[in-house]
Amino acid sequence: MTAPEAESLRVEPSTRRRSEWRSQAPVVAVVAAGGAIGAVARYALALALPTATGGFPWATFWTNVIGCAVIGAFLVLVTEGLPAHRLVRPFFGTGVLGGFTTFSTYTVDIQKLVDHGRPGTGLAYLAGTLCAALAAVWCAATVTRRVLTRRQR
Repeated sequence: MTAPEAESLRVEPSTRRRSEWRSQAPVVAVVAAGGAIGAVARYALALALPTATGGFPWATFWTNVIGCAVIGAFLVLVTEGLPAHRLVRPFFGTGVLGGFTTFSTYTVDIQKLVDHGRPGTGLAYLAGTLCAALAAVWCAATVTRRVLTRRQR
């Protein structure tokens, strides 16, 4: 290859960055849209299940457990079941469920329980949420996989 040919194949870094951004812009847009939907749903659940000062944070508990169950079923569906558009996973998995679940609030809730003199409840909430969330993912993935297997017969 001659020097002029090599020069013509070189892509400027700014051009490469613009090209990368254009290819990622739809992903960023669907994650943002999904995140807004998920956050609104989480807020609605928090309003439906208010937590009294020092009380057990049921809204956050159920938000995380439900979100984990849905992600377990969803990932089995999109990886083993139905063909999905390339933007479905970022929209629903990262956006909607990422905006819905709230493990940062979970840690703040634990701190609030401890600060209000309820360390035992805080510890139960810490362990209970973790166990329930893991069980929800596993159960939902297992059930979804079984349903898909039966449908494919």
